[in-house]
Amino acid sequence: MTSSSPTSGGSGRPGPLAPEIADRLKRSADGLLPAIAQQYDTGEVLMLGWMDDEALHRTLTTGRCTYWSRSRQEYWVKGDTSGHFQWVKSVALDCDADTVLVKVDQVGAACHTGTRTCFDTDVLLAENAEDAEGAGNAPDAARTGAPGADQ
Repeated sequence: MTSSSPTSGGSGRPGPLAPEIADRLKRSADGLLPAIAQQYDTGEVLMLGWMDDEALHRTLTTGRCTYWSRSRQEYWVKGDTSGHFQWVKSVALDCDADTVLVKVDQVGAACHTGTRTCFDTDVLLAENAEDAEGAGNAPDAARTGAPGADQ
């Protein structure tokens, strides 16, 4: 299942994605949306892939995650070659309709490196109970979630 462009078809909305969904999507200049895969029962963030309308349609209708490979310029279904399937449990758009969250039941590794998640080998900052007290790395409002903490 390959294609020369994630936005083939002229309109930037290839395939039979329902118009009420397609019309809401805010895509990047290349017609793609980031798609975050999350383990449905634990909340573990597994990976980030890219979807165009066709990949999203396939994900919604097949129950398996389909992504657009920017490097190979083709669609790929998670697990077809690795055996590490992502069985779709739910799909949601964020509030801006520019990111997709796919809750999945991950079988095996999610990362192409063979690890469970793509976010476990290069941790830039980790919350640690001993370090959180008195660390002084963040304003009190940000640590407590006080109103205005993210502004």
